[in-house]
Amino acid sequence: MSQENVETVRRSIEAWNGQDVRTLMACYRSDAEVDWSRSRSPFKGVYRGHREIESFWEVFWSTWEEVKLEVHDLTWASSEVVVPNTAHMRGREGIEVTARTALVFTVENGQITCLRMFDGQDEALEAVGLSE
Repeated sequence: MSQENVETVRRSIEAWNGQDVRTLMACYRSDAEVDWSRSRSPFKGVYRGHREIESFWEVFWSTWEEVKLEVHDLTWASSEVVVPNTAHMRGREGIEVTARTALVFTVENGQITCLRMFDGQDEALEAVGLSE
């Protein structure tokens, strides 16, 4: 089951990097939640269900000329996958932004039920009951 969870997360990240909303949303259960409440951006909030999640990502992507997520590792714990990463973003006027976070994906029956963003790997690992 854990390898299946990791593969679901990999597929979703690949779709996110390609801004392929159809493939991305196929990775999410219809009642999934994206918890971006720890963000320091204007996108701070919690998004529930396909409609809200799809709208969130489309607005997020539209604010950047380019955005890519660089994955540093994948650590799984039961139904959760911790993904420390660096987001590389370039604004419409060429301003480059780099953000380091850790994502925690909860995956059940091959679909993402929850995505939470944390400030760093330690905080994410603690949230899933692991420590470095």
